[in-house]
Amino acid sequence: MLVLDVGGSHVKVAFSGQRIPVKIPTGPRMTPGRMMRRVLATVRGERFEAVTVGYPGLVVRGRVAREPAHLAPGWIGFDFERRFRRPTRIVNDAVLQAVGDYRGGSMLFLGLGTGLGSAMIVEGRLLPMELAHLPYKKEREYEEYVGEAALERLGRKKWEKEVFAVVGLLARALEPDYIVLGGGNARKLRRLPPRCERGDGRAAVVGGTRVWETRDDGSLDVRPTRRSAG
Repeated sequence: MLVLDVGGSHVKVAFSGQRIPVKIPTGPRMTPGRMMRRVLATVRGERFEAVTVGYPGLVVRGRVAREPAHLAPGWIGFDFERRFRRPTRIVNDAVLQAVGDYRGGSMLFLGLGTGLGSAMIVEGRLLPMELAHLPYKKEREYEEYVGEAALERLGRKKWEKEVFAVVGLLARALEPDYIVLGGGNARKLRRLPPRCERGDGRAAVVGGTRVWETRDDGSLDVRPTRRSAG
């Protein structure tokens, strides 16, 4: 299984069981075509039977439904399966790590990276979410207070305060048993909000394999992948 975890600053390329992914820089000029050329060059000669693509934006019924906020346009309708010549499944990028980090009960996953990724799993049922662009305050969205640009604009101390506030609001609204904070910027938090834990950076590779496990009706059937921290 080949897993691509696409983000606003880089795409992680890894195979099932691989501990350290290869990172390819992305950014606002990265189109899906450019990314595919880099990825195919990276995996040339490797054997894999299927592909999971974690996409940083809205995915509906396995298809990209909205252009990404932090990459170049052209993703809607792009045929990854044709380019890979392998069965390919597309999910939101937050889903990859959420599935890999899930340990039972109800879990809210929040990815602190270039933007804000989100997903929730309730008793094994995956609920992809798009919380980043909900209105927050001062006519700005959640992502504008906890994303990478906010960290640079506010500085780490004020950014961390906003992370605590946003996590607290979402926790009260969604009432998860626990919250996993993933993404590269989760490591920059000096302490964690209540009921939170840091995600495993390698969980996306595990999740990329597990999203192929489905129920008879085609919905995702997620089972815990690790023991409770408590």
